[in-house]
Parts: sequence; structure tokens; C-alpha cells
Amino acid sequence: MAQLFPEAAPTVVLGPDSRGSLVGPLVALHAGVGFVEVRKDRTPAGDSDEWVRRTTPPDYRDRHVVLGFRRGLLRSSDQVLVVDDWVDTGSQARTVRAMVDSVGAGWVGFGCIVDALDDSRLRRELGLRSLLRLRDL
Repeated sequence: MAQLFPEAAPTVVLGPDSRGSLVGPLVALHAGVGFVEVRKDRTPAGDSDEWVRRTTPPDYRDRHVVLGFRRGLLRSSDQVLVVDDWVDTGSQARTVRAMVDSVGAGWVGFGCIVDALDDSRLRRELGLRSLLRLRDL
């Protein structure tokens, strides 16, 4: 998936749990950069670190999911590549993008295994690239 962005030079890979946190470290290892897990609906651990948290618009199940990551893991100088297994409505991807923007980091794009988006405008907004499209399955 890192090869979907040959022109990019990410400094960190973000991956939403659960499957983004499985493929994300592999992409980060291949790119030689760090990995940050974006947690879903979990209270930050009992530490004093600041967290970046946002609630998504409704997803494919009409759920609102609270996403978050530890603020200290992402710097404004970072170039961020986000990876996940599947994108359907794009609600989580858009929320992660807003979180990255809120800390002033750069957006490389969003890479996924399966692209099931209907909205080509959102695909462009996210810089989405995928290994497969839903119609290919």
C-alpha cells in the first residue's frame, strides 16, 4: 500500500483500529517511518497526555464513532499517510483528515485495500488510492 504513493515521503502512518492498526505498521515498516494507532470509542489511557479526539458523522451502520490519538505522537512537521482495509462512506477518513489538519500536519493521502466510496469528490478530497475497488470484487 505504501507503493500507492510513490511520489510521497510520509514521516508517519496513521491507522484506525482495528484493521488499520494491523496493516498500518506493515506500511510504516516498509516506508521506514513511525506508526500511530487511531483508537475508536476508547477512553484515553490513565495518563496525562493530551489527546486529539473527534466524533465522526454517521458511518455505514449509521453510528457515530469517537476517534482519537495521543497528541504528542504527531508533530506539525509530519507528513501523514493514513491506511485502512476498507473505505465505504468516508466518515472515518474525513474525521481523521480533520484531526491531522487540526495539529497542522501535512496530508499525504489515504490508502486502503478496498475502495467502496460512491463519491468521487470525496475520493479526490482524501487523496484516496486503493488496491481494489468494490466493483472489482
